Amino acid sequence: MTGPADHSFQPRRWLRGAHFQTILPNWPFRRARVERRAAPLLAAAEELLLDCGDGVTLQGFHSSQAKLGRDPGRKFAVILHGWEGSADSTYMLSLGQTFFAAGFETVRLNLRDHGATHHLNRDLFHSCRLPEVVGAVRALAARFPGLPMVLAGFSLGGNFMLRVAAHREARDLPIERVFAVSPVLDPAVTMETLENGFPVYHSYFVKKWSRSLAKKQSAWPNHYDFDALLRVRSLRFMTRELVLAHTEYPTVAAYLAGYAITGDRLTTLAAPATVLTSLDDPIIDNRDLARLARSPRLDIVTTAHGGHCGFIETLGDTTWIDTTIRRVVAEP
Repeated sequence: MTGPADHSFQPRRWLRGAHFQTILPNWPFRRARVERRAAPLLAAAEELLLDCGDGVTLQGFHSSQAKLGRDPGRKFAVILHGWEGSADSTYMLSLGQTFFAAGFETVRLNLRDHGATHHLNRDLFHSCRLPEVVGAVRALAARFPGLPMVLAGFSLGGNFMLRVAAHREARDLPIERVFAVSPVLDPAVTMETLENGFPVYHSYFVKKWSRSLAKKQSAWPNHYDFDALLRVRSLRFMTRELVLAHTEYPTVAAYLAGYAITGDRLTTLAAPATVLTSLDDPIIDNRDLARLARSPRLDIVTTAHGGHCGFIETLGDTTWIDTTIRRVVAEP
């Protein structure tokens, strides 16, 4: 299952720091470069509101080849962001443009309560809401009948896409391949890493999550009052309060285990899946890779550097992830 480390990712020496790789993708100057490269993707994009079943609506953005006067794509890609990211995250635009330039119909999907979608569904997002993401993928398969599908996700989005491909309904979907970049493996371990590691990441996610909860309260003022919770600065405490009040899980431990992909979770993959992760990821503990189920359909590619969802070789407008996935999907 786990092959040797991939040495094709060779960032310049001054770019190799794990924290630099993790933080750099969000810097405005780099985002501006990626946005310029992604101009065709954005020019061809139109909003989709997807019926995911059980009254749930998720938002996506479809970039159509035909909208730019090209032949329709013969495959389509669905890309999913990480926790508190969105369809417009820099890495989403970068990989989206990579798929679009390769001739794919390309969909950038938003999870519930991510992007500007807090008004679409009354109930809160949580990471065990797998059925609605499966429903979104199913709705997209119906929209593009007969086309093979490639799924790709970053961080929590990579975790979701792997769980989608392992779900029982995936056997009926035209999934050809799955890519998971820096996926969350064991959420309980990730929580501890955020609590005990470089404090910038813990503060970042508290701030982003608090902002999201404030938007949810604003969208549904008769249903939510997070005023007290928004004064908290602890991910674990916030998670506990929201798990107990807004999920069916009796404990935080049960909730975190609910979206872990360690153990035998990936033994039922419906398509070949590739995990792309760095050994210096400051958020995801690479020791958990050994706890993934051995499956002939699961390939794990590790790099010595790359941080969390970074993989930046130069200060240009592409990443090693873009070039690697483009190469794999071009293979016969």
